[in-house]
Amino acid sequence: MKKMMFTLMTGLMAIVLAACGGNEESKEAKNDDKAKTAETVQQKEQQKQMEEMQKKLEAQQIDEKKTVAIVNDKEILGSDYNSVLAFTQGQMQQMGQDPTSKEAAEQVKNQTIDSLVGKTLLLQQAGKKGYKVSEADINKQLDEMKKQFKTEKEFEATLKKSGMDMKILETQIADDIKLKQYVEKEVPADEITDEEIKKTYDQYAEQGKSTGQKVPKLEEVKLQIEQSLQQQKQQEKLAQQVDELKKNAKIDIKI
Repeated sequence: MKKMMFTLMTGLMAIVLAACGGNEESKEAKNDDKAKTAETVQQKEQQKQMEEMQKKLEAQQIDEKKTVAIVNDKEILGSDYNSVLAFTQGQMQQMGQDPTSKEAAEQVKNQTIDSLVGKTLLLQQAGKKGYKVSEADINKQLDEMKKQFKTEKEFEATLKKSGMDMKILETQIADDIKLKQYVEKEVPADEITDEEIKKTYDQYAEQGKSTGQKVPKLEEVKLQIEQSLQQQKQQEKLAQQVDELKKNAKIDIKI
């Protein structure tokens, strides 16, 4: 009798435990569903915010055929402006800033125009000094770009989506090559001293320690610091050149 009672009790406990387990699984399933629902809602909200931001960014663009500025005899169009604008907006976003706020929008606009005017002046100066780009150089650069895409069709679709055609792209490639030639010859990178590298590293290391980051050894980042300082000095030299060129240039901003 006791044995039978024990068996019945054991069986009853098994049923109860199974039922409890089922409730727990049910609760876990419900919790999982809630978590997935919350995650889906969050994803939709993020998607909505991204779409709204994209609309605000696009609202800062101007008509592609509109004249933005005239630098000496060179007309800068809205298509040029929109291309640099997107880059400027992206830079600001990477720094954690909103390029669509009222104050930032004006800053983005001025920075974009300054960049376009500066590039145009440098290209004009490069032309005066006889810098030229061959068709072979353009095609070589174009082929390198195409390699990033699986098919020619995908490349053309991306080009169309960006609002460009092959003629505009080839012009931009030619300008970039010419500007690179000019900078390499006319604004060579300065030599960076060990003292400058050490000073920059110490500043970087101090900042890293204050934020609890692991700081690599000087030898591990020495080349990166040297290249960064060279680029910084080149940019400063180019800015000085642009300032000098502006003094004798006729610049008419239309927006």
